[in-house]
Amino acid sequence: MKAAIQLNGVSKIYKDKKAVDNLTLSIAEGTVVALLGPNGAGKTTTVSMILGLHKPTMGTVKLLGGDPGDTRVRDRIGAMLQDVSVIDGLKVGESINLFRSYYEKPLPLAYLLKVSNLEAEKDKMASSLSGGQQRRLGFALALAGDPEVIFLDEPTVGMDVTSRQLFWDTVRAMAGKGRTIVLTTHYLDEADSVADRIVVINNGKIIADGTPGEIKSETTGRVISFVAGPTVKTEALLALPSVTDVEWSGRKVKVFGTDTDRLIRALVEGKFDMRDIEIHSGGLEDAFQALVQQAN
Repeated sequence: MKAAIQLNGVSKIYKDKKAVDNLTLSIAEGTVVALLGPNGAGKTTTVSMILGLHKPTMGTVKLLGGDPGDTRVRDRIGAMLQDVSVIDGLKVGESINLFRSYYEKPLPLAYLLKVSNLEAEKDKMASSLSGGQQRRLGFALALAGDPEVIFLDEPTVGMDVTSRQLFWDTVRAMAGKGRTIVLTTHYLDEADSVADRIVVINNGKIIADGTPGEIKSETTGRVISFVAGPTVKTEALLALPSVTDVEWSGRKVKVFGTDTDRLIRALVEGKFDMRDIEIHSGGLEDAFQALVQQAN
């Protein structure tokens, strides 16, 4: 597949701190990629260089085959960054129309108001919006030019449940139309449900790259969960072959192991009192924490 974004040997150094360290990354057109990492890992710096807001100290960045600073490239992208700035003196509808005027083929105002859940706020002053509403306005502005590549930096912070659901429904619909979407988020359940690919960055370097399923299965192994009877004890479970951890929630227990085939056989042969047995991969949050701990 053709690359929408290409970074080759990219580093960014601020004084004596290397925020991004020799990063090479290719993102194919029409994919949804989540960049994950702890605070200060280099995610925002990486996105800023892809957008042309910062120049790399070393290496090259290509966006849609060209220079991120090129006007023709900028006309084909949209970005929703962490800091939302509204224009004083303009209403919500006026603010969106101003951004629409910057593009050759903008999306209709009515559509942008609908997908950002701001139809009722169209005639309100943008500066009077709540924090969550300003995030939604930022989303409308990012989509104004019907972009081929969309950057979403912590997009749902401050949004209520209804707005968050509408937001991700819109993102999925755009992905279905072949748009390339790059997002950062601390809500790992969102990344798990929407992303085709997860890239984990720590200390400016990529420490994991794969589908959500691959990241979870390779990092946390698989999990056997079941409702345990009163005779089942933690010590007995930890003594079973390949078990790495045991986690209780009431009478439901999760047993983490590196070889679930061997483990389920041992549970049956040991005649453990259990019902409602399930075998599944660990969660993305478990995988993320394990990756960061291994890298530090």
